[in-house]
Amino acid sequence: MKYSPQKFEETFAMDFLVEAKYGFRRHLLFLIFFFFLLYSARFWHWYSGIYQYYVLFFVYTILIAMVYINIYVLVPRFFFKTKYVTYLVLLVLMGVAGLNFIGYGFRLFFEEFRVKNILKESEKGGIYEGVLMCIPIIMTTTTIKLLQKWINDNKRINELSSLTMSMELNELRNQINPHFLFNMLNNVKALIRTDPAKASVVIVKLSEFLRYQLYENSEEKTLLASEIDFLGNFLNLEKIRRDHFSFDIQTDVDKRIISSTFIPPNLFTTFVENAVKHSVDLNGGESYVKIEISIENKQLHFICVNSRSAGYTVSDKKSSGLGLANITRRLELLYNDTFDLQIESGEKEYIVNLKIPV
Repeated sequence: MKYSPQKFEETFAMDFLVEAKYGFRRHLLFLIFFFFLLYSARFWHWYSGIYQYYVLFFVYTILIAMVYINIYVLVPRFFFKTKYVTYLVLLVLMGVAGLNFIGYGFRLFFEEFRVKNILKESEKGGIYEGVLMCIPIIMTTTTIKLLQKWINDNKRINELSSLTMSMELNELRNQINPHFLFNMLNNVKALIRTDPAKASVVIVKLSEFLRYQLYENSEEKTLLASEIDFLGNFLNLEKIRRDHFSFDIQTDVDKRIISSTFIPPNLFTTFVENAVKHSVDLNGGESYVKIEISIENKQLHFICVNSRSAGYTVSDKKSSGLGLANITRRLELLYNDTFDLQIESGEKEYIVNLKIPV
């Protein structure tokens, strides 16, 4: 899958915020940014010589401790649990305690190294400056923590939806395949009584179907060429079993495109299987199934037409309905609202018209 530069940047930014592998770099970037933000303040210039850097690192350590207490203690234990008032009270108390501890540290450890001509107004201004600097940092880190939780929650929801959809798709596919094999075995059973030679041919052909099921159908996608070959083999089997039955598969698509286009396996099997069952002529007349496959404007167009006998009803309506319901649900899961399925049931023909994106 290719991403546009803007999409790639958005994805990387989100990953950088939440992925554990970026944790060290994420914290390092924040610590450097916070240091340079504090470096631009005035308060540490009130002290002489090397002690001004001691003051800078002392304040930096206290404020960083406050930030991380907020991130890893207050936000998860109170804010995320909707205890907003408690969170706000504890946040204010931590801010007051932190700033008072800084003021106490100034008086206890650094008072004698203070530049004498600094006015008290400047000292008050420096304290206000520290408060104003502390508030946006705390709020920013809280917002980032909330954003991380939102992204992680959405990832979990998407993963759960994807897993649920995958499980449902597998369940639907696993219902369709035995249903198909059940009908094939019923055909073999009928042929063994009436024409054992044909039954032997059908059994050989059935082994090809099972090979396809084992090696192709287990994949998420299969080549359109393989699917067309599978349908051709199935219809050939029906032609061996039934007299006066004909079929035609037309592909108005370049062979190179057919051999490079992938679709979900057994996507058309249920439609063709139903077409074969509905095409039975009660009077022993000619019956047919016609399939057309084309690709235009990145849309695959599948048409399946079968002849109908007005008085014929399928004996296993329940199973037939299950197959159509499953394939419809499968199309919904695979393509959402980007597919178009229309079924026309006339007196002489039954027509399935399906369009899917490729």
